[in-house]
Amino acid sequence: MNNITSFEQLPVTLKADEVAAVLGISRANAYTLMRSDGFPTIHIGKRMIVPRDKLIEWIDAQVSV
Repeated sequence: MNNITSFEQLPVTLKADEVAAVLGISRANAYTLMRSDGFPTIHIGKRMIVPRDKLIEWIDAQVSV
């Protein structure tokens, strides 16, 4: 994830460690966020992933102008 310079370079879906790296938070906080209401997480069995485009939309929605 060190060579990523734009959202387009991210994988189509992100795991918790990738979400943590993008947002600059700990992996534990990424899991907490991914379990929270309103965060765009897809649950596949016990696996949780976040679609890149939905993560970008969520980030945009968090910005207060």
